[in-house]
Amino acid sequence: MSHALTDLAISELRELAANVLRRLGVEPPEPGELTARTPITGGELLTLRASTTAEVDAAIARADTAFRAWRTVPAPQRAAVVRRLSALLTEHLDDLGELVTLEAGKIGPEARGEVQEMIDVCEFAIGLSRQLYGRTMPSERPGHRLMETWHPLGVVGVISAFNFPVAVWAWNTAIALVCGDTVVWKPSETTPLTALACHGLLRRAARDVGADPEVHQLIQGAAAVGEQLVDDARVALVSATGSVRMGQLVAPRVAARFGRCLLELGGNNAAIVTPSADLELATRGIVFAAAGTAGQRCTTLRRLIAHADVAEPLLDRISSAYRQLRVGNPLEEGVLVGPLVDARAYDGMRAALDRALTDGGEVVCGGERIEGPDENAFYVRPAVVRMPAQTAVVREETFAPILYVLTYHDLEEAIELHNAVPQGLSSSIFTQNQREAERFLAADGSDCGIANVNIGTSGAEIGGAFGGEKQTGGGRESGSDSWKAYMRRATNTVNYSTELPLAQGIRFE
Repeated sequence: MSHALTDLAISELRELAANVLRRLGVEPPEPGELTARTPITGGELLTLRASTTAEVDAAIARADTAFRAWRTVPAPQRAAVVRRLSALLTEHLDDLGELVTLEAGKIGPEARGEVQEMIDVCEFAIGLSRQLYGRTMPSERPGHRLMETWHPLGVVGVISAFNFPVAVWAWNTAIALVCGDTVVWKPSETTPLTALACHGLLRRAARDVGADPEVHQLIQGAAAVGEQLVDDARVALVSATGSVRMGQLVAPRVAARFGRCLLELGGNNAAIVTPSADLELATRGIVFAAAGTAGQRCTTLRRLIAHADVAEPLLDRISSAYRQLRVGNPLEEGVLVGPLVDARAYDGMRAALDRALTDGGEVVCGGERIEGPDENAFYVRPAVVRMPAQTAVVREETFAPILYVLTYHDLEEAIELHNAVPQGLSSSIFTQNQREAERFLAADGSDCGIANVNIGTSGAEIGGAFGGEKQTGGGRESGSDSWKAYMRRATNTVNYSTELPLAQGIRFE
């Protein structure tokens, strides 16, 4: 399908969605009060039922029951489900990518790249199933062995956002399953169809290898459905991805029942460009990080902190690149920027731009809305705004393609500007000076969970733990030792002697 924006018809997209679901083996859902829309036109794809209170309770109960058997399955055998899921995702990569485009508005390469991330994390989890290492420590008592072991935690509740409707679910689910946990997934109500597809593929994978498909449960609906998941004591861990405000609501409620939280929240990511930077390389990294996914990534580059000596030539390069970005139908070949997800996203962008202008900002390029196929579709040109200072609007995250540009004269000043926001997810520096790079990566350099040199703020790899500090929530998902969040640790002491010496040499005769 290749159409100009004004030629798009919702009937074609509706038919396309139905065909993709059929190829993925998903039966048409029962019509209901939950509406699946496409940001491509703003129109309705289909409706489906939201989960009732009783259905959410039953789903958690099934996951809790399944956990009691699943935790006793050896981890390499649990990985068989993830291995089969990886094969199904590989088989249906294009289909699932097309569904992501329809529901989230991502251009084809980004949507397919998100599915590839799912495959990558499955491979990581399969290898991890043989590496859930504990440790042995020296005991102070003769004839004793002291060690730590890791055990499955329980039911994991996954709450995901619209902008990565499948990858973030896979990050959590693939690792949780090999760790011996079961999963209850509450996706964004904006992307219910991709959730149906992933749920169907995983349960099919489980059946194909003779595992219990009840290890994964799907609940759909608005905030009330997620709140029920958050408040249920049977849910050992709540992994929630979303806004800072959402995290501020979730964390205290989970803590009140002594559950665990893994939070991936807001990002207000910045890149520092030093005088020694390769400006051509920096431009490529900046434009992709700032304009990709129409600015709707938690790792989107939102602040550019450029040295005064290179700010003008760098802005010239970025502006030139921005003017060449094709904005339009994400299903069309060659389009680089798709739509904003909805009217609220557009209103947020307009409000932020107005505040920036009030604060003395200057729009260098972009920011205008492009005519779409319907008034409910919101296409915009990514904006570059030069700011005289890091004002309140710059310190906030606006989930839209706005790049604020600030200048500096000294690297210490740049790092201070960089860190002077509440969020702490991703960051980068463009430099060919090793001292500047090392200064940025030092303990008193970038205060983010992700700090890069000579690449942008987006595009994290599966092998490294993903997450951030401060209002980003402190969670870590995906690679490295993030698996520990999905397990519980036990310290074990084994006495293989015939004596019973007490710790610290205490005698109790």
